[in-house]
Formats: sequence, C-alpha cells, structure tokens
Amino acid sequence: MYATTSMRSAQSAYRDNAVATASPARLLVMLVERLVLDVQRGLAAQEAGQWSEAHEHLLHAQDIVIELESSLDIDRMPAGRQLAALYEYLRGRLVLANVRRRTSLTEEALDLSRQLCDTWREAAMTAVAP
Repeated sequence: MYATTSMRSAQSAYRDNAVATASPARLLVMLVERLVLDVQRGLAAQEAGQWSEAHEHLLHAQDIVIELESSLDIDRMPAGRQLAALYEYLRGRLVLANVRRRTSLTEEALDLSRQLCDTWREAAMTAVAP
C-alpha cells in the first residue's frame, strides 16, 4: 500500500511540475489531450453500463470545453467565431450524450475532440518551429 501511495505522490508531483513549466501552447495541448481522454473514458463507461462513471467523465469533459470557451478571444483570432461555435456544439453533444446516455453522441464528441486535439497539436508545433 505504501508503494502505491508513494507512486501516486510521485506521479502527482511530476504532473504538477509538467503543468507549471509548460508553455501556453503546451498547456492548451495538454488540456485538449485530457478532453479526449475524458470522452474516451466516458464512452467506455457507457458501453459497460457504468452510468455514474460515464457521467463523471463526461462532466469533466464539459468543464474542459467551458474552459476552452472562456479563454477564447473571439475578436483577436481570425477564426474565433467559428471556433467558439465548434466549442459550443461540442459542449452540447457532451451534454446530450450524458443526459440521453447515447454512445453515438459520445462517439461524435470523441471524434470532434480528437480533431481539435490534432489541430491544436499541429498549431503548437508550428508555433515553436524555427
């Protein structure tokens, strides 16, 4: 038990350090990577009939999308309004997937989340390229 507790503490410290030292672009990528993970976990829980667990993962995914929406500066980004609309649509899919317990909606949200993640990864890599 002690080894497990120590391992979790070490993992937590590593994760905290990674977040504290990450660039803004890397933080955004980390956030959308977590979004994908939450939706994947929510889908797996739905498929297993574990509705309470699915609910928690999908709620966390919704929180991430809300954070993405709130940090978006629509007027300073060339495609800011389109991105805001995409975030709003994704959040709506997550809410419906959670309330209606429909894996098809969760799969759609997962596909969108993966596309967002790929896009933000590519943008982050472009930003640091010489």
